[in-house]
Amino acid sequence: MSVPAPVPVPAAAQSSAAAQRPGAAEPAPPRPAREGPAAVMLVVGFVLLSLNTRVAFGQLGPLAPVAGFGTGTLTLLGLLPPLCMGLFAPLAATARRRLGEERGLFWASALLLAGAVVRILGLPGLFIGTVLVSIATAVVNVLIPVFVRSRFEPRRVGVMMGVYALSMGVGSALVAALMVPVWEASGHSWRTAIGLAAVPAALAALGIAPQLRHAGRGAGRGAEPGAARTGVPSGAGAVGMGVPGGAGAVGTGVPRSAGTRAGDTRARAGGAGVGKGGDRSGRTGRLDGLAWSLIAFFGLQTLLFYTTLAWLPAILVDAGVAKGTAGGMQSLFILGVAIGGFLTPVLAAARTDQRPHLFGVLLVCALGYAGLLVAPASAPALWAVVLGAGLGGGQAVAGVLYVKRGRDHDHVAALSTVAQTGGYLIAAAGPVTASVLHAVTGTWTAPLFAFVGVLLLSTVASLRAGHDRPAAGPAPVAGA
Repeated sequence: MSVPAPVPVPAAAQSSAAAQRPGAAEPAPPRPAREGPAAVMLVVGFVLLSLNTRVAFGQLGPLAPVAGFGTGTLTLLGLLPPLCMGLFAPLAATARRRLGEERGLFWASALLLAGAVVRILGLPGLFIGTVLVSIATAVVNVLIPVFVRSRFEPRRVGVMMGVYALSMGVGSALVAALMVPVWEASGHSWRTAIGLAAVPAALAALGIAPQLRHAGRGAGRGAEPGAARTGVPSGAGAVGMGVPGGAGAVGTGVPRSAGTRAGDTRARAGGAGVGKGGDRSGRTGRLDGLAWSLIAFFGLQTLLFYTTLAWLPAILVDAGVAKGTAGGMQSLFILGVAIGGFLTPVLAAARTDQRPHLFGVLLVCALGYAGLLVAPASAPALWAVVLGAGLGGGQAVAGVLYVKRGRDHDHVAALSTVAQTGGYLIAAAGPVTASVLHAVTGTWTAPLFAFVGVLLLSTVASLRAGHDRPAAGPAPVAGA
């Protein structure tokens, strides 16, 4: 392989690149001991960020049966999160391009904290704060798969996406379990109960703040294949996880070569939906079958998740379950989300074909909805946990699909953005549709049958997303 035209680089980087020439010794990997504290801070910050991501969305379910919120209020509050996350998911692409993943996640955490505080300012504040929280969550949702791929080695992707989903579920479940007790202890003040969300939000911002020292180094990390071929070893940005250097090699301080920059351009040109036609699809702005499959699978799964999150306590109360017990079932549902959200991506990431895992998730969801249809009051805790595990697995495995199907960091970000933009807009119809069906029929039977129908559609939608390999191989380095 010939060496690309040189550009001025530090002497240390020149010797590292030279080590990749035929006959040269392999460069020494970074010393794990030196990066140990950085790795711990990275993981702790990642967990704190994950704990906070869905806390605000799980608060209203337990409070709904006891706090006196009207049906219209609950419907609108159930509609706002997926609608806003769909509309503002593209904002993450701008944040990543201008700020990098670390700064983008930090400022999203700060906005989420502001939204959590605004939510305690009466009913108007609850609506406005929910919008702010949803916008911040949209950015976090898109950036997390890219952050995981760029800061952790490939074999840890499934585990870290599982940790993300597990932490997300645990944080939401803990806060949801506290809603009714805090409401009662505070003299029936829903504002005090809602205000609990500010605590994990503050911890998330503090936890991710140390990663700001890597800010700006992650922007444009899409050239990972080309960067790997320049021979620049991974740096502190990967925290000892073996991420290739180059454009996103945090801590190397090495400018990109002309070949790497050319690889960046080609990678970005591909867009989100590049199929067998390579860059052609990206230039025309068309989405291929993979992109549409990701949109449909994520959208339908998210529709079921947010609709169930909004109406599960009401479904159980209508079936004869006590109001306080129904609120507690919401916490068990979210606990199930954490369990399924951890196990599914860990298992799916170990395979090249994720279709068996996707079908398994859909079967578990079907079992949970069947239980709510046949015997909702007989074993509400069982159905809540089973349903949570299925829907949590469906939500979490989507991040693995973006990483597995993406060619590089830019492509992963594009797939994540496209799938979440379209998917959340699809999901926004769920809470409203369920409310209308319940109002028209007077029972929750029709909405539950509709949920089963959505599962059947999701089964078809997942076929392409579950097995397509990255559309194109690594872009060749100029001069190779």
